Amino acid sequence: MNTRARRIVVGTAVAALALTMGACGKAGDKKSDSKDSSSAGSNGGSKSIGLLLPDTVTARYEKFDRPLITQKIKELCSDCSVEYANAGGDPAKQAQQVSAMVAKGVKVLILDAQDYVGIKSSVQAAVAKGIKVVAYDRLAQGPVSAYVSYDNEKVGELQGQALLDAMGSSATPQSKIVMINGDTADPNAAEFKQGAHKVLDGKVTVAYEQSGLWKGDVANQKVTAAIQSVGKANVKGVYSANDTMAGGIATALHAAGISVPLTGQDADLAAIQRILVGTQTSTVYKAAKPEAFATAEIAVDLLQGKDFKSVADTTKKSGSGEMVPAKLLDAVSVTKANIKDTVLADGTYTAAQICTGDAASACGAAGIK
Repeated sequence: MNTRARRIVVGTAVAALALTMGACGKAGDKKSDSKDSSSAGSNGGSKSIGLLLPDTVTARYEKFDRPLITQKIKELCSDCSVEYANAGGDPAKQAQQVSAMVAKGVKVLILDAQDYVGIKSSVQAAVAKGIKVVAYDRLAQGPVSAYVSYDNEKVGELQGQALLDAMGSSATPQSKIVMINGDTADPNAAEFKQGAHKVLDGKVTVAYEQSGLWKGDVANQKVTAAIQSVGKANVKGVYSANDTMAGGIATALHAAGISVPLTGQDADLAAIQRILVGTQTSTVYKAAKPEAFATAEIAVDLLQGKDFKSVADTTKKSGSGEMVPAKLLDAVSVTKANIKDTVLADGTYTAAQICTGDAASACGAAGIK
């Protein structure tokens, strides 16, 4: 089944499921979310906010996004409860989780969509019940009230420029690079790709390009195939859309005996360590706190019927045509030269966390101590 067909099937199933779950009550909810739903307060009620994240393989979601959003909501509304579930990379499961949140009586839903097209029917069903939906990090289709993310095309531009910078004199129109883009179910992936191409096209030759699934093992397989296709000696650089995939790519490059510039995104701890030891050259740091806190503030404002436009100070057109009030933040490229001025200075990681294993000996040279 192709991607479009899969999304249509999921969307259709979601609409029917939303109606069914609304009638089933809490017994059905417990069954569907028994392994991944937790709460920062009591279930349901007039001050309940739902938080749905897309997967567990991307380190940032459980380590930063979930605790920061929950923390800020509780600071702004001490008697608010937060209902949480993670889709584990399964769009159908996330559709069920939306229905469960509706049945529990949440008033606002913060949604980081696993499949931004397929989730549209779920968004429509939630809004039909009077629930306000805040699209977090990825702009879900449907009648969402607000969207918070980074300027994702600029993120792609940062990645592309970092790759060219790392390639140096090897960055010529004849030089061949490999591009492993993100999951097509994630709307941000297309923007990263667009931004990267804006910088790379005409400066290097993209000899092999495919989309991944935000999974290191999948990216590893794709780069292994790319090396065979392009030729080991001809690969001069690799664009990876995020750090999870970059980890698998770095392993594939090492196995092939290739040492070339490699990008990433999310500033995962493992990526920072790879940058220090030289198996990855850059990442993009999208500080979790500003994104999480802005989202929590908007969610609480919506819950309390307040104006949130001072936070959502711009707009973004969704894939389904809605002009959505938005907050778009600026990211920063991270290389070995500015680790101490970014993720270390912000307290994202401590020197003790970074300087372990193979990275320990490289910390001194990078001024990390």
